[in-house]
Amino acid sequence: MKNKEAIQTGERFRRWFMQYAGQFAFLIILFVVLSIASPTFRTATNLINVARQVSINMIIACAMTLVLIIGGIDLSVGAVMAMSGMVSAYLSLMGIPFGICLLAGLGVGAVSGLIDGLILANTHLPAFIVTYAIQNILRGMVYVITGAGTIRLTSQAYMNFGGASLGPIPYPVIYMILIVIISSLLLSGSKFGRHMYAIGGNPKAALFAGIDTKKITVLIYTISGICAGMAGMVLTSRNSSMQPAVGNGAEMDAIAAVVLGGTSMAGGRGAIAGTVLGAFIIGFINNGLNMLKMDSFYQYICKGIVILIAVYMDDYKNTKMLKGSKK
Repeated sequence: MKNKEAIQTGERFRRWFMQYAGQFAFLIILFVVLSIASPTFRTATNLINVARQVSINMIIACAMTLVLIIGGIDLSVGAVMAMSGMVSAYLSLMGIPFGICLLAGLGVGAVSGLIDGLILANTHLPAFIVTYAIQNILRGMVYVITGAGTIRLTSQAYMNFGGASLGPIPYPVIYMILIVIISSLLLSGSKFGRHMYAIGGNPKAALFAGIDTKKITVLIYTISGICAGMAGMVLTSRNSSMQPAVGNGAEMDAIAAVVLGGTSMAGGRGAIAGTVLGAFIIGFINNGLNMLKMDSFYQYICKGIVILIAVYMDDYKNTKMLKGSKK
């Protein structure tokens, strides 16, 4: 019996390794190339800095993985970051204890995600359009309320939330690790996770199988909103201020990390392990190009190429799987 379990464990590990071998190999090559080009890149101090930078994208990308697995997309996360950061920052300036500010920021994210989910669960509108519309509404509200001005934090507790460290490990990295673990368990170790894959693979079949697709859709988008709210407050804390433009483009970085990690934009396939690799690939590229003092405009070009390649590979794998199933 033990030998059988060992064989099954070995087979699962082999499949996992083969599934993410390409991303892992690319990450290693990227690390080696950047370390040669800039020896400072491989120092412990810089690698901790990379993990801190990646943490914001990872928090959003974990939730985006869940959204893409059910066949959706969430373009509102960047604006949710700004709205949550704004609300919590204003409350902090009013002298409200940070614990309440934190709950308020998460609540703003939850409500934003809930609105996305309710609309998508009860209509036939495309997720792209709905979440893009919510993005514009929230971003506009932030600019109107703040007058396009910066809100400076004065609460040390708030600034410590994303700016302090536990020993050498920054708090944002700890939050990232916790969210990665929770997301992985949700996907791989629960009935809820199995239902998510079923919905992404074939929504009609999932519905006929008795899965409450509406409820799961609402929950997933609510989780996405909460994670975006968390990321917004961490970033506000790190900057010691809230800027109306915070989170601009965050949704595209998150989607890029998820797709680079092997999650299908068609739904039904993906895992948090791949998202972790994808997020660190983007983190290495961003940090490495900064180390090499490359102009930010060229960095946009490089990230665009990487995203395009990732989407192409996703389409190629889907096409190959479709041809294999027909045979």
